[in-house]
Amino acid sequence: MALNRIAFCASTAPAAQEAFAALVALHGQTPLEAADVVVALGGDGFMLQTLHDSQASGLPVYGMNCGTIGFLMNTYSAEDLPARLAAAEEAVINPLAMRAVAADGKVTEALAINEVSLLRAGPQAAKLRISIDGRQRMDELVCDGALVATPAGSTAYNYSAHGPILPIGADVLALTAMAAFRPRRWRGALLPKAAVVRFDVLEHDKRPVRADADSRPVPDVVMVEVRSEPRIAHRILFDPGHGLEERLIVEQFV
Repeated sequence: MALNRIAFCASTAPAAQEAFAALVALHGQTPLEAADVVVALGGDGFMLQTLHDSQASGLPVYGMNCGTIGFLMNTYSAEDLPARLAAAEEAVINPLAMRAVAADGKVTEALAINEVSLLRAGPQAAKLRISIDGRQRMDELVCDGALVATPAGSTAYNYSAHGPILPIGADVLALTAMAAFRPRRWRGALLPKAAVVRFDVLEHDKRPVRADADSRPVPDVVMVEVRSEPRIAHRILFDPGHGLEERLIVEQFV
């Protein structure tokens, strides 16, 4: 697959800006509307931002790591970029759709590639009621927070909260609690990808909760609904042998 017309973008980090200047000097810069591929230079956070920003274009995104972890990125090199793009393997992932209702009635809708999380925003633990597909499954979860993660995001915040790593092709979502106090040490659940997860915030006036969709915050929520959005597909390119499936397996043996 020839991907010769490249739209480069970079985070504000000095290393990413230096890489951007070098690659544009070598390959030129194509406007997004005329490009075959987007090359993102930065870390995982910038990669998520680029996937959101380029969503409407439908273009594949090839990331090169100029940040810290770079789980969604390829190794940076200024050499042989056209050959690497031509040989790259594509992974297609669906984001989560979040619908959050705040205490003042404001409704916020957002997409999340990694996870939607709820976090306590005060000194007291959050109290959440959890329903799956309209059926109440947990009357009261007392915790620091909870999240719903995609397979692509299962090694991010979800893994730090001791949630499971999910194979990239798995049609499941991870529901993970953070510092669950009651039920004691409840670790969460694996849910079908088509499940609709609803969180109702109990006692929200004295136990405020913030919702985040890929780190985009919505303060003082009283209800959050999360579902997979199959109508949207993000295309990510990886060097052969270093795709998401391989990375998820390697992560479990580190």
